[in-house]
Amino acid sequence: MRFDYDVIVIGAGHAGCEAAHAAATLGSRTLLVTIDMNKIAQMSCNPAIGGIAKGQIVREIDAMGGMTGIITDRSAIQFRMLNRSKGAAVWSPRAQSDRMRFSALWRSTLENTDNLDLWQDSVTGLVIEDGCVKGVTTALGVTFSAKAVVLTAGTFLNGLMHVGEVQTPGGRVSEPASHGITEQLRSLGFATDRMKTGTPVRIDGRSVDWSLTSVQTGEDDFHKFSFLPSVRRELKQLPCHILYTNPQVHEILRSSLDRSPLYNGQIKSIGPRYCPSIETKIVTFADKNEHQLFLEPEGEDTQEFYLNGFSSSLPLDVQVRALESIPALRDVQIYRPGYAIEYDFFDPTQLRHSLETKLVRSLFFAGQVNGTTGYEEAAGQGLIAGINAHRVIRGESPVTLSRDEAYIGVLIDDLVTKGVDEPYRMFTSRAEYRILLRQDDADMRLTPLGHAIGLASDERFALMESKRRQIEMLVDFAASHSVRADEINPWLQSKGVSPLRQGTKLEQVLLRPGVTFPELISELPAVDRFVRENIEVERRDEIIEAAEIKMKYRGYIEREKMVADKIHRLEDVRILGKIDYSSVTSISTEARQKLIRIQPETIAQASRIPGISPSDISILLLMMGR
Repeated sequence: MRFDYDVIVIGAGHAGCEAAHAAATLGSRTLLVTIDMNKIAQMSCNPAIGGIAKGQIVREIDAMGGMTGIITDRSAIQFRMLNRSKGAAVWSPRAQSDRMRFSALWRSTLENTDNLDLWQDSVTGLVIEDGCVKGVTTALGVTFSAKAVVLTAGTFLNGLMHVGEVQTPGGRVSEPASHGITEQLRSLGFATDRMKTGTPVRIDGRSVDWSLTSVQTGEDDFHKFSFLPSVRRELKQLPCHILYTNPQVHEILRSSLDRSPLYNGQIKSIGPRYCPSIETKIVTFADKNEHQLFLEPEGEDTQEFYLNGFSSSLPLDVQVRALESIPALRDVQIYRPGYAIEYDFFDPTQLRHSLETKLVRSLFFAGQVNGTTGYEEAAGQGLIAGINAHRVIRGESPVTLSRDEAYIGVLIDDLVTKGVDEPYRMFTSRAEYRILLRQDDADMRLTPLGHAIGLASDERFALMESKRRQIEMLVDFAASHSVRADEINPWLQSKGVSPLRQGTKLEQVLLRPGVTFPELISELPAVDRFVRENIEVERRDEIIEAAEIKMKYRGYIEREKMVADKIHRLEDVRILGKIDYSSVTSISTEARQKLIRIQPETIAQASRIPGISPSDISILLLMMGR
């Protein structure tokens, strides 16, 4: 039995799984400690991965060599590409997963990862000596030593669940809370607070009148999360179902708001703005007579359905009466009610961009303990924390991602620079360089880095390079191949597109509104022949789409790269430890206080701190001789 490790990861949620897998794959002897080994990578809320901006994060994880994308594809029971009616910059993949299959695949992955051990127990404290973490102690009285520790305890830190007046300690239903870590870290000077979130009721599908719902089917084309062509959807694809609340439902809920922990003062924690409870919806949008709900399957062969849009902390009797007032749910039978949960988190401005804490060396935080919400945000942080835990004990420089390099970079920079005043959720609007952070080219952006640090395999890197060459080949062909007006005009006119007056290059035809590359391939034999002879069959659709996006958005891409390059000049101006902010009286008091607290590493990071004005930045640049 081993008790000494390089890296220990606390918690086997989405952050912990990615952290443990990354550290072990890179070569660190790693221990993953979890309260329940049967709940590894549990989808505590919605059994879905991806969504707006979140899907991009999962693609980035996959590009670097992480596992969430692969496991999502293999456990998916419905896939959709969101925002297809908008530009490619905001296309976002999303999948419903078989909850049990997702967890089982993660457990199998971890159990078969070299250098990785698992231990079922609850961590109650950290071993800290001379300002550096040295290991953990557990509820069973076991001490494990380590050179680095990654804390990913999620909602378990002093977790407390609420169903109306009933309060139950725990991190999830039927799972105990974790005690001791928050108190220890607070005594060391860490700033902590409480957050709250909620989850909806789970419904027995046999009690639903499906005839009174609308069917929402998925998509079954080439899109998926993993860039590996060998990874495919393996399970039966299932629909979701749409239904609506009504005025009667709202009245039942409204009349019982005084029994809602979210409104009666029972819960005082910070709550999510972007995933509101049904109680919040009927108050905030009091003029609306209905709210859309989604019945989403929990798995391929279960009758359990997740009622998306009906998160609630109201008492069971109120939840049931409200549900029974929806025609499709008049005979509803539920597996468990919705509930709210509040838990401890740590102010993320106490972290470096590597996710190492500033107060304790070799201690890393990832996931909801940093004030975030969402499996994807957690997994992205876990990946970076696991990589850097491995690197710190080897004296290697940390891996950090810039805001123009990855949504994961935006996420971490927002956390450590701005902090959180509500559970942080990623959106495309948070990224200044969305056109550079598209889901289609996450492999081009990040696989070289993942390969360089040893996480992305040689096979993955070779696939990326081959894809890059084929995209460039298509782009070059489109720029050089001439199209005669007479061979394309009949088709253009049939689509309502103005005809060519003279021959032009294929690229110029593609740039016309409403024209797609696959359509041109099917209409122009010479183009079809070139594609069949030069573009591999297995990834042909993916490569064609990537080439089309590159051509159609070339101007926007180049412009954003120019803007990003200008900002990078400020990223190169390092100020950490070089300025005594307390003595700089020429900047505002607010700026001084925030600079002292956050200690930004660069001028660019300082410029993103709320309350730091352009004039403050100018003064800092002058002090740095710029």
